[in-house]
Amino acid sequence: MSPWSAAALGDTLANIETPALVLDLDAFDRNLKRMQEALSGCNIRLRAHAKSHKCPEIARRQVALGAVGICCQKVSEAAVFVDAGIADVLVTNQIASLAKARRLASLAHKARMGVLVDDAQQVMWLQQAAADADVSLDVYVEVDVGSGRCGVAPGDEAVALAMQVDRSKPLRFAGLQCYQGAAQHMREPAQRQAAIAQASEWACMTRDAIVAKGVACERITGAGTGTFWHERDSGVFNEIQAGSYIFMDRDYSDNQSAAGDCAFEHALFVQTTVMSQTKSGRAIVDAGLKASSVDSGMPVVWQRPDLTYIKASDEHGVLALTPQAQLSLGDVLWLVPGHCDPTVNLYDELIGIRQGRVASIWPISARGALL
Repeated sequence: MSPWSAAALGDTLANIETPALVLDLDAFDRNLKRMQEALSGCNIRLRAHAKSHKCPEIARRQVALGAVGICCQKVSEAAVFVDAGIADVLVTNQIASLAKARRLASLAHKARMGVLVDDAQQVMWLQQAAADADVSLDVYVEVDVGSGRCGVAPGDEAVALAMQVDRSKPLRFAGLQCYQGAAQHMREPAQRQAAIAQASEWACMTRDAIVAKGVACERITGAGTGTFWHERDSGVFNEIQAGSYIFMDRDYSDNQSAAGDCAFEHALFVQTTVMSQTKSGRAIVDAGLKASSVDSGMPVVWQRPDLTYIKASDEHGVLALTPQAQLSLGDVLWLVPGHCDPTVNLYDELIGIRQGRVASIWPISARGALL
């Protein structure tokens, strides 16, 4: 944690110490409203994914606009949001020990808690923890609909696990998690549409097989920022888990758009300063690997096509300049990070900008919540 804040309310951009994580509040507000408008009248709930922002203030704004609650990936992350007053939290992940299941169950005294399973042992841990804490937990069976990560196969495996959950009081079988994560960054629109059509078919078949056994399947949840309109229109999904839509990153902007796609704006940036310029055609900024995640590729310099971010080391970023580029020591630039989620996790605070000045400073309270 830094010993001081990078900014104070009312500061101009030039006064923000760098590297800093900044949020264009006007673009952010438009992204929030655009998602709610896209789901309005569709009988589809938004359960916003908080792993993208890890910030209770943002979660509260999402809920105020109509989100039913949030998703988290870790129990410790969920605890931060429950303590901040978020009343409905789904951990879209598996619980890997009885100790973690007990921590999750303790949160159910203050909020409605949900969690995923893809193994009978997880069900037993959750049942024991919930019974000991005298709480009920919503349990979703995760079905692998194409991500190739967690989840049981569609059909019989998912049905058997759903039946086990339904028998395991005080657990409550809440439905199916059917997230096609691999589709989110398929570049061509037809690829994304085909992937979600297949995911929807598997989800529908699995739901119908569970219902045929006499077990209600209330919720089919999943989807992400890159495909949610396909899940919305599928007639199968009734809850959307998009997260990155509030920020958008360089990787999402690499997706090709089609008519009917829902477009969001870049709102999240890493503000950086030119700290060295001793070589012709090159400049060094103070935002490197510890300031912007490069797992999805390098950031781009916002609205500066004459500058290319070509290399990152721990504390430095190398820019290549076109012959026409004008840049000076101390110049301030904005970078669009390649991947917003792990970039946010590098910072203690999010600095909101409106009309060129610092209008808010929000703590990223769930930063580093890995347990």
